[in-house]
Amino acid sequence: MPLYKTITVDERTKVFIWKVEEPYEELAEGIRLTPHCQRRVDGMKSEIHRRGFMSIRHLMAEAGYVDEDLYYDDQGKPHLADNKYISITHSFNFTAIIVSEDHVGIDIEKQREKILKIANKFTPLDEYHTLANEDALIRKLTIVWGAKESVYKLLAQPGIGFLQHINVTDFDFDDLKTTTHVRYNGIDAWFDIEFLEFENFTCVYALPSSNNRNS
Repeated sequence: MPLYKTITVDERTKVFIWKVEEPYEELAEGIRLTPHCQRRVDGMKSEIHRRGFMSIRHLMAEAGYVDEDLYYDDQGKPHLADNKYISITHSFNFTAIIVSEDHVGIDIEKQREKILKIANKFTPLDEYHTLANEDALIRKLTIVWGAKESVYKLLAQPGIGFLQHINVTDFDFDDLKTTTHVRYNGIDAWFDIEFLEFENFTCVYALPSSNNRNS
């Protein structure tokens, strides 16, 4: 199917989500890759990764860009040639990008029991004792992980620890938003977090807060 969802966050920021259902050959039609990216996709052993890679180029087209407009810095962070900011994410059969005039980060995750096994590595588990059941715990932990991953992508600062340096303000599922605070290596900043859930997936994106305090 084509574009799954478009979200206009504000006049400066848009999110584009794709559900990858097409075969690679169909996704490749009409997409011109740079030689570097063509070599990358040709070298991918996973078919879903190849299809995801091409679907991201369709999302870029929805935002008005072609493959040549995208490049990566030494930290692996994507950039756009017109100096707008972009973040990219891929999980199973969903891909997404966020494009903004501000620094941004985005993450999509499938809601899986696996997150229960790694939760204590990125958040204090005792904060979640009031949740009604395991499904609710998986949902909440996935949002928390996505919030931290989005901020991590936004900052692109090597050494930031999810558990030690990024704190997510508690929230209810119905809120659809929260905030995070980062204190690390001279950074003392707040970020606004928005999230949505669909088809057992969670999408989270981060933007700098108007309450940012930089030390």
